[in-house]
Amino acid sequence: MQISRRALMLGLAATPLAACSGIYSAPEVGADLDEGFFGNPTAHNYLVQTGQLPFVVDLAERFAAEVPTTINFEFNSVQLDAVARATLNRQAHWINQFPEVTFRVFGHTDLVGSTAYNQRLGLRRARAVVSYLVRNGVSRSRLEAVVSNGETQPLIQTADRERQNRRTVTEVSGFLQSHPIIMNGQYAAVIHREYVESATRVRPAEYR
Repeated sequence: MQISRRALMLGLAATPLAACSGIYSAPEVGADLDEGFFGNPTAHNYLVQTGQLPFVVDLAERFAAEVPTTINFEFNSVQLDAVARATLNRQAHWINQFPEVTFRVFGHTDLVGSTAYNQRLGLRRARAVVSYLVRNGVSRSRLEAVVSNGETQPLIQTADRERQNRRTVTEVSGFLQSHPIIMNGQYAAVIHREYVESATRVRPAEYR
């Protein structure tokens, strides 16, 4: 699952078209984002109302473009192999550049096994990723493993074992509200600061 500009901005164009007759009423902003979890549209509405959404969209797109957001697992496992750890190291490095930003980790499974078991397994995978990122310097307060999509969002539609479906996806979720910059509403400063630093940063010799 990757956050897209269309998905995050969905609902912003909804116009209050409710007529006096009461036949039609516009849905709540962010209602289309609800996948069965109350927190998704609520968080979306909060970002809209506080003016943070455009900056969250920008950071989400940058994260997805610059860092692999997905890792995969062996069947019925939550163990992180060498490839997964290398990807998470890159995620941690990126995340640590933005101390004001929060992230969510979504866990997925293939379609083998019961729905209830796969929900638990997906959440365990998400928590394993969060624990690894914390061990690599990311503050626990900035990470959530609150949602397991279990077997409900397979990349490959098959009832057999499928590695691509056994995954976690890390996404930008918002801003840490206790951070002074965010409390002052200086969201653009977060992105601008990193752009300036990246333009002036001396690159290692092997990248020149």
